[in-house]
Amino acid sequence: MQTLLRVSRAIDALNERIGRLMYWLVLFMVVIGVYNAVTRKLGQYTGVSLSSNAYLELQWYLFSLLFLWGAAYTLKHNAHVRVDVIYAQLSSRKRAWIDLLGAVFFLIPFSLLVIWVSWPMVSNSWAVLEVSPDPGGLPRYPIKTAIPVAFVLLLLQGVSEAIKRVAVLRGVLSLEEEGGEGWA
Repeated sequence: MQTLLRVSRAIDALNERIGRLMYWLVLFMVVIGVYNAVTRKLGQYTGVSLSSNAYLELQWYLFSLLFLWGAAYTLKHNAHVRVDVIYAQLSSRKRAWIDLLGAVFFLIPFSLLVIWVSWPMVSNSWAVLEVSPDPGGLPRYPIKTAIPVAFVLLLLQGVSEAIKRVAVLRGVLSLEEEGGEGWA
């Protein structure tokens, strides 16, 4: 079990680093958005446009990365939106069972399915070096690659969460050590 917990901690550390990177991505995305808005408005008054489809698409790509790659970090911190009217009333042990079963029967299979289904789209995009059809648009193949990468990260975090829930159920790990925010 200790080996599995070390694997879990390594996965947690990876997704923590990526999540922290997403904080900076938000700032960069906002700066690009402000630049787009200001240059578009100035272009209306001056007749000189400094904005382009590339900046708009970059903003969309950054938002996509934030959403996709932030999912595993959000799961790690138990911050996903959930309706927990019943869940909150359950004992910690029952919540651990629900989380474990949810990870094993829903999260992990769904992540595997999305990786499998998205792979042909990504490989086709790389094969033709797909670019945006809009004038001045960006390449599409890098952002399409973010989809399976995101679900690999989510899959790994699901495995980590399952390991921690098993450790809690076996009494090897306490809820406080596990870091189960929202379990109280």
